[in-house]
Amino acid sequence: MINFLLKTNKNSKGFTLVETLVAISIFTISILGMISILSNGITDTNYAKDKIIATYLAQEGVEFVRNVRDDSVLYNTTNSGWSDFLNRTTNCVPSGTDQILGCRMNDDLSTTDNFAACADFSSCELYINTGTNKYSSDPQSGDDSGFSRIITLNTGVSPNKVTITSNVSWMQKSGRQSVSFTEDLFNLY
Repeated sequence: MINFLLKTNKNSKGFTLVETLVAISIFTISILGMISILSNGITDTNYAKDKIIATYLAQEGVEFVRNVRDDSVLYNTTNSGWSDFLNRTTNCVPSGTDQILGCRMNDDLSTTDNFAACADFSSCELYINTGTNKYSSDPQSGDDSGFSRIITLNTGVSPNKVTITSNVSWMQKSGRQSVSFTEDLFNLY
């Protein structure tokens, strides 16, 4: 009876240890491949989300300067609206001697002090109010958003033309990324 239990059947079908290890290895490699693809997809989605936000923030910078120009030109009763606009945006003109790269915008349009000078991206950070999802350059308005915006004006092109550049920058795993919008404004009045 004991001999019967110890005999092995040469015709039995089953997996050997080597076959089992090969199957587990193939399964593991396929799972790791899917995890890698999902990880890249999540990274790409985060990059796309940040780039869309940066694009809107860059466009907002150009729109803000245009609004300051329109307020200066349309509501100035002395016909010196273009000069008033240029005076209000002097902090946005890059200056090599003062190490000014450009400016950040102050959100309050009711004052004539709409722009503060920026020496680098760290001095032009944007903050987000998590309750309203509104971005601001005021550190008291919310948490650090990870985005910085520098607005520059080139006034040397023509006396009646200003070129605005709004550059938004943020850090990604691959390094610093940026989006830039440029537009020309003219003295039409």
